[in-house]
Amino acid sequence: MGKGRATTAFVASLCIYGTIGGVLPFVNLPTEIVVTFRGLLGTLFILGVLFATKRRFDAEPVRANLKWLAAGGACLGLNWVLLFAAYRATTVAVASLCNYMAPVILIVVAPPLLGEARSAKKAVCAAVAVIGMVLVSGVAEGGAEGVTGEGVALGLGAAVFAAGLVLSNKKLGKVPVLEKSSTQLAFATIAACPFAIAVGMGQPLEPDPLTIGLVVMLGIVHTGVAYCLYFGGLGHLRAQTAAVLGYVEPAVSVLVSTAFLHEPLSLGGWIGAALIIGAAVASEVLD
Repeated sequence: MGKGRATTAFVASLCIYGTIGGVLPFVNLPTEIVVTFRGLLGTLFILGVLFATKRRFDAEPVRANLKWLAAGGACLGLNWVLLFAAYRATTVAVASLCNYMAPVILIVVAPPLLGEARSAKKAVCAAVAVIGMVLVSGVAEGGAEGVTGEGVALGLGAAVFAAGLVLSNKKLGKVPVLEKSSTQLAFATIAACPFAIAVGMGQPLEPDPLTIGLVVMLGIVHTGVAYCLYFGGLGHLRAQTAAVLGYVEPAVSVLVSTAFLHEPLSLGGWIGAALIIGAAVASEVLD
């Protein structure tokens, strides 16, 4: 896959992820259970694609890279659990801001851990994107409505695991996209399962038809399709490039929350969204 196609696939996956915050308020199940079913359905979808295309699951590269696939999958599952909880504990904008401290973490740690050359341009683009997210959150304007300490802590925890996911994937050898996606989603499901069991045992679950339909959509579209695009693109991008492009997702999240959840977005917030998208584009155009 060329760099252009890889970038397109990666950004498309982020746009899909960015709509999740607009879906969750209509799902009447605990986040831990939603996450677990999301991973399970996504895994089954990708395995179904393998079957439909009459491809055999290539187990050899999976075995050779199992350690990093497992690490990445665990980081993915824990990121889901914490981020979904953050969406419900605070606003979508603030949860996204906290989760997208992950690219900042990556720009700092990628050079020593992955041997990538330090890029002043990437650092500047990341700084601009962070400024954009601060504006979007409303914190700079005197305390954003709906900000909670719990939501911030959950979002920052999600950021740590999001950074771990990218680092784990950069350690992988050559693994076909469908095998990589299905294996990591399976490990993500396993990582989320204990949380789902603990929550499910403590309360009755009564999902309505809308909830069931939305969970299926989250599993197939937002997970199966999106992670094929995500992992397919990520393997061909530098970690610092992926870090800056990652800011497209919170920008989409904020736009969705404004349009569908009616969360307020000030003029500063719109300027921030423009800065985020501009930084992502600049990181590629000027590369």
